[in-house]
Formats: sequence, C-alpha cells, structure tokens
Amino acid sequence: HLQVVESGGGLVQPGGSLRLSCEASGFILDYYGMGWFRQAPGKDREGVSCISIDGDITNYEDSVKGRFTISRDNAKKMVYLQMNNLKPEDTAVYYCAAVWCNKQYKYDLRAGASWGSGTQVTVSS
Repeated sequence: HLQVVESGGGLVQPGGSLRLSCEASGFILDYYGMGWFRQAPGKDREGVSCISIDGDITNYEDSVKGRFTISRDNAKKMVYLQMNNLKPEDTAVYYCAAVWCNKQYKYDLRAGASWGSGTQVTVSS
C-alpha cells in the first residue's frame, strides 16, 4: 500500500497561513504524482491540488488558485501544501494520496493508494 502521514494542520485566523506536510511511507515517492484533498463536515472529499512525478505540472482548483502552493521533495519523501490567505471555507480535514497528475488526469488514485488519518485545518476568528 502507498501509505501517507499528513501533518501541519491547526487553528488559524482568516488571512493566516499554514503549511501542510505529507510523508510517503513505504514507497518511493519519485515514481508517483501526489495530490491533496479535503473534506469539510457534511461534504464529500474533494481534490484541491496535485503535482506530477517530477513536479513540472501542478493543478489547483479554482477555489484555492493563487493562495495555495503544492511542492515536493523526493529526497525527503515529502509533499507540502503551503496555504496562504486562508478563508473560513477552507476549514476541513486535509488528506494526501498518490494520484495520477498530468495534463489529462488530476486526482485519480494510483493503484494501492491509501488515505492517511488527515490533518484538521480550522480557519476561524
């Protein structure tokens, strides 16, 4: 299984910033695109951003474009999501997973991909 561990969430005021981290466990990150997803209370899980295997392609949903930045460090087996200018509607549990991420696909899970426990992000004054 392509296991991951998310971290970095917390409580932040509107306009604040957080950086989420995703550690790849038990697989070689170099071979996989990675995606960040979120699930707000009462809503389905949705894709937020993804990054291709070599990092040359990144995709963002319109709701986060210009505010969030995805990056990866294959040597450290880490994927990051820098979130700036956070809004209350960004409140959700955030997850990462191995995905297909290229010009054609964005959030299709790779075979064997599994979800971590997620990390809670709460944006509130």
